[in-house]
Amino acid sequence: MYEPSSYLTTKEVATLLRIAPQTLEKARSTGLGPQIPFVKVGRAVRYACEDVRAWVETNKNI
Repeated sequence: MYEPSSYLTTKEVATLLRIAPQTLEKARSTGLGPQIPFVKVGRAVRYACEDVRAWVETNKNI
């Protein structure tokens, strides 16, 4: 079920990852950089919190 609080904007994800929002925007259009699954509704892009967490866990360097 959709819960608005469980989705983040590009700016919110960029802040969490400490990267520029443009990095995520470029990654979406070119396929280079962080490939975090996203949902696009019209012009709005949203990232599910669980997808961001999963991406971070998958990309950890131990």
